[in-house]
Amino acid sequence: MNFTDFGLAEPLSRALADTGYTTPTPIQAQAIPPVMTGRDIMGLAQTGTGKTAAFALPLLHRLAANPRHRLKCATRVLVLAPTRELAAQIAESFQRYGRYMRITVACVFGGVPIPRQERMLMPGVDVLVATPGRLLDLVARGALDLAHVEALVLDEADQMLDLGFIHDLRRIVGLLPRRRQTLLFSATMPKAIDDLAGKYLHDPVKVAVQPAATTAERVDQAVIFVNQAEKPALLQLVLANPAIAQALVFTRTKHGADRVVRQLASAGITAEAIHGNKSQGQRTRALGAFKAGDVKILVATDIAARGIDIPAVSHVINYELPNVPEQYVHRIGRTARAGRDGQAIAFCADDERPYLKDIERTIRLKLQVLALPANFREAVSHTAKLAKNAPPIEPERPREERHERGRDERGRDDRARRPAGPRGRTGGRPGRVPGVEARPFGNKQQRGRGR
Repeated sequence: MNFTDFGLAEPLSRALADTGYTTPTPIQAQAIPPVMTGRDIMGLAQTGTGKTAAFALPLLHRLAANPRHRLKCATRVLVLAPTRELAAQIAESFQRYGRYMRITVACVFGGVPIPRQERMLMPGVDVLVATPGRLLDLVARGALDLAHVEALVLDEADQMLDLGFIHDLRRIVGLLPRRRQTLLFSATMPKAIDDLAGKYLHDPVKVAVQPAATTAERVDQAVIFVNQAEKPALLQLVLANPAIAQALVFTRTKHGADRVVRQLASAGITAEAIHGNKSQGQRTRALGAFKAGDVKILVATDIAARGIDIPAVSHVINYELPNVPEQYVHRIGRTARAGRDGQAIAFCADDERPYLKDIERTIRLKLQVLALPANFREAVSHTAKLAKNAPPIEPERPREERHERGRDERGRDDRARRPAGPRGRTGGRPGRVPGVEARPFGNKQQRGRGR
């Protein structure tokens, strides 16, 4: 089968020809026809198999076949994603496929000024990609009307239907028209989430290219058992391998990611970190440098387990094993993309062995056990000396951190929920509260502080 067999609109066929796409992947071959006819879809496929094109192409075809005048502060297609990086990548895909169409694509998420996004949505857009928290902030401010949405897409649906997002998702669905098309796509779908997804779909077509939680076939997976305190030395030895083109190193915590970057820097290895405590500008710059090849090592929390599509990533290193086994599937799916081979290496300490058992049970595969390198003990001693002589470094505190406390991955911005000032702006001086008399400051010194 070729993309020409789908009967896609001519602008889409031209864009696909420019990108060199000729043969659809299995998930695309099975999902595109029913989406074009308006059916609801539950799509399950391995990471890196082209799920974004599986819903973007048929939805763009429907927009081309049914052109309509844009309504103010409205959108026809709404795509929800759990992380900012994934949302930006989906928006780029829509723009790339629709380059020869007269459509507008907008992407909104937290960490950036909300007035700019309000102005962007004012004339209306055809496709809106968003994180749930920022979407609700825009709705609350009257900048977005969801009553005209024709199609809803939940990418990485297992995380979107998890406890961290389900309350926001229920509010969003309550604002959408009942008659709409709903598409759910993910690489993993636990049974409880599968049952919950049934509430959002009407007579869906289930497309499962591979069993849920199946890892990519081209990834060689291995595990090395090591003490927690000796992981820094092991990581430095592994990264010294010249076969590593680019590597993603995953940690469980934000501070752990910063600590790994500092340890690598003390050994003369340049690396960048990306996690929820970084400002949006810092995250964008770090990811941009990694994509451009200027940085070889990117240390990240699970926000990078989804939405990182960089074919040059040759290795994924699980410096710390995830406590949710499905996250392991998404993590190692960052390598072996675009038909390439990849390698995933897990560092497992004694207290992480239960996590390893859960992962192997989930993926139905026993990881290959690798021995510690021959010069491992010398590396441990050298790393200990470097750590002893290194000056203490305080973790970087971005300016925007005070606006993103604990809500970063949901895309929220605390400034959007503060009381409006006298001109309706948020985060500024509060307006006068009715019934409460304003009290002047007592002296000049207090007035200076008040300003």
